[in-house]
Amino acid sequence: MPELNLNFASDNTGPVARPVMEAMVAANSGGAMPYGNDPWMPQVTDRLRALFDWPEAEVVLVTVGTAANALALAGIVHPWQSILCHPIAHIDEDECGAPEFYTAGAKLVHVAGDNGRIDPKALARKIAGTGGSVHNVQKGALSLTNVTEAGTLYSLEELAALTTLARDAGIATHLDGARFANACAALGCSAADMVRGFDMVSFGGTKNGCMGVEAVVMRDPAHARELHLRRKRAGHLWSKHRFLSAQMLAYLTDDLWLTNACAANAAGQRLAAGLRDIGAVMAWEPQANMIFCRLPRAAHDRAQKEAQYYVMDDTDAPLCRLVCDFTKTDAEVDRLLELLAG
Repeated sequence: MPELNLNFASDNTGPVARPVMEAMVAANSGGAMPYGNDPWMPQVTDRLRALFDWPEAEVVLVTVGTAANALALAGIVHPWQSILCHPIAHIDEDECGAPEFYTAGAKLVHVAGDNGRIDPKALARKIAGTGGSVHNVQKGALSLTNVTEAGTLYSLEELAALTTLARDAGIATHLDGARFANACAALGCSAADMVRGFDMVSFGGTKNGCMGVEAVVMRDPAHARELHLRRKRAGHLWSKHRFLSAQMLAYLTDDLWLTNACAANAAGQRLAAGLRDIGAVMAWEPQANMIFCRLPRAAHDRAQKEAQYYVMDDTDAPLCRLVCDFTKTDAEVDRLLELLAG
């Protein structure tokens, strides 16, 4: 019997998908031009343009999500502008000030909303109260995340309502798509449906089977040159770029990005159902592959002798985060539940 992988700390703890690894091995033969001039990169650009239905989009690849988000935002805001985001957005809580650094000072401004989602009325109020006087930060960008950092989803209708508010106010729009594929899989929508209303997208690969690659996709190529210069200046232009291109091309071939996400979501939903059965209290409704819930301290003490995941406070019933990657099996999910149940 194969050894069980009981690491549920994050989907980035999972392995590299076989087709991605095979593509990297295949690319590791002979010479290839550096800095994105390899033969795989034009195919990546064409695939993403078709996937998003953005026929003129510019695409650049980086290795980590923080760089993707920060460079994307730097491409659509000025230093004196604001970036509207949810209080638990990754760009605010988990990127060590990178968006502010790469934008040369644009201010992250919180917009409230339940369940990790920005409330449209709160957004409308924030937009109305932003800008005007030279003494105030000006309107800049709206950044949304799907799947959210609470493991919940924006529906397509909710995305449309928020991006319409922003665009009507002359505010650029950014989608943090670290779990873009999981959101599409959970909503049963196309990538083109997901990106409608956005100007810039961070399209994630690392959490879903790639070794380390994210795409920054810019709808309007008018500032493409600037995006390339920002990537270089930031130190994120890989010389052996072929290994980024090969990963992303494999990820986009035969819908691997979506197949992996469907598997991760299915494991997440199996785990969520089992957690409810043993009395877990959900912090938010888990809608994809990430779960936040509370269980007795004794349950964590038992489980963490074999399993890895994050416990987020020190109460009698601590909040924990459990995430399923695309390789999680029924046996692994069931063993974790067995450990937690005691």
